[in-house]
Amino acid sequence: MDVATLVALNAAKHERRGAVLVSDLDAGTSELVTEDQVAWHPVGGEIRARLLSGKSGTAEIGAKSLFFNVHLPPPRIVVIGAVHISQALAPMATLAGFAVTIIDPRTAFATPERFAGVDLRADWPDEVFATQPLDRYSAMVAVTHDPKIDDPALTAALRARCFYVGALGSRKTHAKRVDRLASLGFDQAMINRIRAPIGLDIGAATPAEIAVAILAEIIGALRRRDLAHAGAPAEAVS
Repeated sequence: MDVATLVALNAAKHERRGAVLVSDLDAGTSELVTEDQVAWHPVGGEIRARLLSGKSGTAEIGAKSLFFNVHLPPPRIVVIGAVHISQALAPMATLAGFAVTIIDPRTAFATPERFAGVDLRADWPDEVFATQPLDRYSAMVAVTHDPKIDDPALTAALRARCFYVGALGSRKTHAKRVDRLASLGFDQAMINRIRAPIGLDIGAATPAEIAVAILAEIIGALRRRDLAHAGAPAEAVS
């Protein structure tokens, strides 16, 4: 790898952008393709598939033998609410390869005893995001049932184009949430990105089952995420 390519790869990692190093095994040449360049690349279809799967490997395309070395930012799940669902979700998500952060300003819930070994923040979401901003490789899970805590987190997630945004609550609760977000200037297309009711419909009843449904939906969103607008700025919402 030449110096310019290494610099570009390090920049992509710093900016938490996915990238694929495409090497021509016969010619001995390499090219770094970041996720915002996929749409117009000659082998963009294969690169896109690699970015979605996260798997490196060789492919024969035309008369060329190409090796695709995938570099993805570690995906993370940010959970708003130190509740029973979060207690079940955190270890499952960690086993699935996600970095997990639990945020809840309610110190009676956000205790180390309930979330041992978890990145736990007993702060308001905006305070955490000021130093740990959300991005396209972040999933947002809002489960407090408290609009004062959930709404700012959902607002930040939509603006950051998180690959998954989900919120707990009934359809009636979500309808009120939609009205609040609309009053903040979000259009219907952006609001529709929120998965509510949260999680796959598997008939989940217990906190652990709901956590399974949420994690399965997040994995599906990660593997089927939209790369078409990678690198585009988030929508400006007043």
